[in-house]
Amino acid sequence: MTQHSRAQQSSVVLLKAVALALASFAAPGVSAHHSIAVTFNLDEIVEIEGEITRILWRNPHVRLNVRTVDEEGRATDWWMEGGAVSRLARWGVEEGTVATGESVRLAGFPSRRRANEMFGLNLLLPDGREIMMDHRSSPRWRDDAIGGQLLSTGAASASLGLFRVWTSDGQSYDTATQDFPLNESARATMNSFNPVQNNPLYGCLPKGMPTIMQQPFPMEFVDNGEEIHLRIEEYDLLRVIHMAGTPEPSDPPTILGDSIGRWEGETLVVTTTNIDWPYSFGQVGIPQSDAAELLERFALVDDGARLRYEITSTDPATYTEPLTLAKHYFWVPGLEIRPYECTEE
Repeated sequence: MTQHSRAQQSSVVLLKAVALALASFAAPGVSAHHSIAVTFNLDEIVEIEGEITRILWRNPHVRLNVRTVDEEGRATDWWMEGGAVSRLARWGVEEGTVATGESVRLAGFPSRRRANEMFGLNLLLPDGREIMMDHRSSPRWRDDAIGGQLLSTGAASASLGLFRVWTSDGQSYDTATQDFPLNESARATMNSFNPVQNNPLYGCLPKGMPTIMQQPFPMEFVDNGEEIHLRIEEYDLLRVIHMAGTPEPSDPPTILGDSIGRWEGETLVVTTTNIDWPYSFGQVGIPQSDAAELLERFALVDDGARLRYEITSTDPATYTEPLTLAKHYFWVPGLEIRPYECTEE
C-alpha cells in the first residue's frame, strides 16, 4: 500500500475471505443513480477480500456481489456499487475485466442505507492489476493503478462553435447549497427531507430540469434549424430548444419543461418553463414549484476550449431572490455520446 493511500483512510475494516460460491445476490436489489455523498459515508473506508459471486455490468452503476469469510468461518455477502459503465469504459475498463469465481480485494465507502454495502473505489484483480473505479479514487495497492482520472481539456477551437460534444465530468456549481437564498418554507422542506429514504433518483427514473444539468456525462448540441437538440448521455435524454417562436405549452407538462432559445451574439440563451419536476438543484430536497422559470446562458470562452454555463432559477415559492449558479463544460476531441441504456435490476 502506498503512503498516499494510507493518508486517505480514516477507518479501515479488513475482512479476510476464502473462495465460496453463491447462487444469487443476498443484498437488496435496488438500482441507484444518486449522489454518492448522500448514500455513502465518504469519511470512512471499508476494505474486503472475497470471491465474486455475481456481476451486473450496466448503467446506472456496475454492481458486484462478493462473499467474504472471517477468521471464525462466518460468511458475509457484500454488495458493491461502482461507477457507471459509460465512465469505466472511457478509462478502458470494459465488461469482462472481472469474472465470477475470482478472488478480489475491494475498498470503498460504506453505505448509509444498509450493512454490507459499499461504493467501490479500488478493485485489486487476481493478476495484480488495480482498478480505480471512481474519480475520487487514488492508488491504494499499486502505484500504476488504472482508471479514476477526470477528463482534461483538449485543444481550443473557437471555429467549431457550440455544436459539438461537451462534458463537465462532474464539476460542481460555484455556489454551495447552504448559501442558496431559500425562503422559510423551502428551508423547512429541505430540513425535513431524508436524502437516503426519500431520494427520487434510485433506479432509472430520469432527472428533470434543472437537476439533469448536474449530470456528469457528455452532452451534445445539434443544430436542427428551428430547433436545437441537446443530447444528454445520461438516461439517453433529449432536450428540445425551440428557436423559432413560442410553441403551445406541453400538455401535460414534462420533466424537462418547454425551452425557448435565442441568440445574444454568440451566446445561446434559453428560457424554460412549464416544468413538471418537484426538485430544484441537488438531491437535498429543495422544492421547485410549477411556476419556476429557468434562464440558461451558454457562452464559449478560452478560445472555444470551454463552455461557460449559467443558470438562474426564479421561483418565489422557493427562493427569496433569483438564484444564479455557474460552472464550465469543456471540449475533449474525440469524445462521443455513448448509449446509456439504464437497466433496472
